[in-house]
Amino acid sequence: MQKAWKKGLLACLTLGLTVAAPLLTWAADKEIVILHTNDMHCGVNDNLGLSTVAKMKKDALQKTPYVALVDAGDAVQGAPIGKLSEGEAVVKMMNTVGYDFAIPGNHEFDYGMERFWQLVKQQNCGYYSANFTDLRTKKLALPPYKMMQFGDTKVALVGATTPGTLISSRPAYFQDGQGNYIYGFNEDETGRKLYRALQKSINAARENGADYVFIVGHLGLNGSIEYWNSESVAANTRGVDAIIDGHSHERIQGKYVKNYVGKDVLIAQTGTKLKTVGELVIGTDGKITSRLLKQDIGDDIKSQKVISREIAKYEHLLSQPVGEAVIQLRSNDPNTGERLVRNNECSLANFVTDAFKTVLQCDVAMVNGGSIRNEIKQGVITYNDLLEAFPFGNMCAVVEVSGQQILEALEMGASHYPEEFGGFFQVAGLQYTINKSIPSTVQLDEKGNFSRVGGIYRVSDVRIGGQPLDITKKYTVGGITYVLKDGGDGIIMFKGSKLLKDGEISDVDAIIEYLQKHLNGKIGDKYANPYGDGRITIK
Repeated sequence: MQKAWKKGLLACLTLGLTVAAPLLTWAADKEIVILHTNDMHCGVNDNLGLSTVAKMKKDALQKTPYVALVDAGDAVQGAPIGKLSEGEAVVKMMNTVGYDFAIPGNHEFDYGMERFWQLVKQQNCGYYSANFTDLRTKKLALPPYKMMQFGDTKVALVGATTPGTLISSRPAYFQDGQGNYIYGFNEDETGRKLYRALQKSINAARENGADYVFIVGHLGLNGSIEYWNSESVAANTRGVDAIIDGHSHERIQGKYVKNYVGKDVLIAQTGTKLKTVGELVIGTDGKITSRLLKQDIGDDIKSQKVISREIAKYEHLLSQPVGEAVIQLRSNDPNTGERLVRNNECSLANFVTDAFKTVLQCDVAMVNGGSIRNEIKQGVITYNDLLEAFPFGNMCAVVEVSGQQILEALEMGASHYPEEFGGFFQVAGLQYTINKSIPSTVQLDEKGNFSRVGGIYRVSDVRIGGQPLDITKKYTVGGITYVLKDGGDGIIMFKGSKLLKDGEISDVDAIIEYLQKHLNGKIGDKYANPYGDGRITIK
């Protein structure tokens, strides 16, 4: 009965026909447990820590032989140990912990494509993505899914990487020397290319006998491009039982979305830096339940030894002092703990933009909020502290641009407000106002890049050096090459502009120079207000 219905279901899925969900389920003889993490960002000892994840897996195996541990991306970047080892140390730790399945998030590509393919070979469980394509061959660059056998029950894990990777990692990594894209993620202006790519792999998994299909996706919800987020994927596909999500750093124990044929699809996400670990359980009755594990149950000793050994390799370098702060530099709201840097002014961003403006000697400094990843604590500042806050290894640049280009960039940065956006601009030498009552009219191209402003600007009252912005005048703008040269976060209006400085100093080195040569090694009360000094006004 079950096999006959499955055969009919597969035929309908293959032909794209609407099907009604049956009352039948395929139950295993014991519970199937899928443990999941996402957006670890090298936080191997943060919160629960990877050694606790290893213990959770071992404890689960004491209760059922059917256990898998999966990661939904952005594991190898985000802290000094990732940057200094170019991801290798984190991959070694994941191998020790015993991951069974992993996908590349947008930040798995941050060390360049050559390094990415090296990490793919080192990752024991492999990387999977059903929409990451080599445009030269028009074939998938990675396997699209993995079939896992639990007794008589087959569970397919389908990988999905946000098409926004093209703009949120360094765009040049996916291009040839002439600027032509050689890799893609099935991006378009509607999401349909992504849905079709994922549906193709879902259908293939069902045809190969999958009783359950989970998408393991680095897609996100809040702050993600709507037609590429996990809710839209769930609503525009069929044959998926659950989506293990990442990218937006949210803690979601279980949200249900109706799929294309009206069946519930569960979406779960664990936050970031191992604040929780997700657990999906397929019960012996065939039902799927979800929860977030928050309790620290102790460490797996073997895993912790490997983690400690890898961290120790870099400890001497990272512990070197570079200065002192008499106050804490904030990127989060001290009252609520909510992140400020991606939608509001904050003291750490003001310090950084001041550093760039001073060291790079430019009219204006503009820094995308997504490049700032941690706060700077009060007291002695070490090299590690700076790398925790600025983990990307970005190089600095100065470009000569028009006032109109600056206005368009600010408008793009404010386009998501009040939601967070990695391209939200923190500034020095410049002031601007965002009118939140004016809907954004920014239009994007199929890859998520800025195209034009289609209506009224929500950014106004732009002043540079105390004077109103002149859209016809040329200004010098300093920041990081990710935005000013490579078009990161879809901010492409600066691409092709006259480069006055290019890669002469890294972001961290520029900050150290500012701290030591211009502030005499001490960050003082100038940056005491966590909400900044009025460079960005929201009305």
